[in-house]
Amino acid sequence: MKSGWCSILLTGAVAVLCAQVCSAPSVVLRDAPELKFPSQADSNSPVEWDGNTMYLFNSIGIVVRSQGSDLFNISKTVQVKFNNQINAGRWIECTRRADDGTLYGWYHCEPLGMFKGNTLTSPYIGAARSTDNGATWTDLGTVLEGPKDTIDPNARNGYFVGGNGDFSSMLDAKGKYLYLFFSTYAGDISEQGISVARMEWANRDKPAGQVWKYHKGSWKEAGIGGHISPVFTAKARWQDAKNDAFWGPSIHWNTHLKRYVMLLNHVKGGPGWPQEGIYFTYCRTLDDPRAWSQPKPVLTSAQAPVSWYPEVIGTDTKARETDKLCGQRGRLFIQGVSHHEIIFLKDGEKIE
Repeated sequence: MKSGWCSILLTGAVAVLCAQVCSAPSVVLRDAPELKFPSQADSNSPVEWDGNTMYLFNSIGIVVRSQGSDLFNISKTVQVKFNNQINAGRWIECTRRADDGTLYGWYHCEPLGMFKGNTLTSPYIGAARSTDNGATWTDLGTVLEGPKDTIDPNARNGYFVGGNGDFSSMLDAKGKYLYLFFSTYAGDISEQGISVARMEWANRDKPAGQVWKYHKGSWKEAGIGGHISPVFTAKARWQDAKNDAFWGPSIHWNTHLKRYVMLLNHVKGGPGWPQEGIYFTYCRTLDDPRAWSQPKPVLTSAQAPVSWYPEVIGTDTKARETDKLCGQRGRLFIQGVSHHEIIFLKDGEKIE
């Protein structure tokens, strides 16, 4: 891991200048006019372009789609439709458009009524396909799920009794593998935290059984029920009332840093998943989960109240930036609201 990382929060109407030289990539936050998604967001919110139209997906157990000319002019919100009904809430957390224009999405799913008298659940991850820019979706089935024997009805975190969920995805530079970075809440603590699986992009239309979890240096564990070696392992079990773990990764390719960048939630304490802060990690390659840098804080609860679900969305419309693509500057959204511009700095780079 590189040392000398720095993260600086800039506040006030006039931007404070950063003259500090950093020996590793870093981020700076600068106050910006409030920007809100047109609908409530309870997860990562993917963005897609089709020609000059931007599409944004927000989820709260149901999924809605908004559209407009750019991130600052987006409305026309409607609920999307699936070709099936399931006894569960669905959250579309990431999307990817194929070369032929077909839109693929992956959803976090929370089964309802698992235990009589409470709302505890065990999430899983499914895939879907759309040929009308996400207005309607064909469900392609479950692709990631924790081992059935790890469900713990006595879990005390307030939400989950196990499972896999809260995630984002990235297609590698060669277009060969789609990588899914997700939260693992199941099993022994050695398998809990931020984890990764991958699927050959060529299998996107029939993904069930084609997603493989990273475990002990290889990609051979089944997406459904397989074991996992986390990228960042939890420090306290999710089954306990008080937790200490990263969760809910949001990844993009940063064209300025020429690195993949991932934002992470960090819970510490509980029950109820109190948010200690938002963290930043980076790497140059997706095929080696050990390559990610040590997470460092972007914004913590010691600085200001911090909610869940951070994500970066690029604002350069000419470059067709999205939640998966950003240059040096973008907007930091936290649960669907942005109060900051986020600026990425290379090794030794300054803002003057």
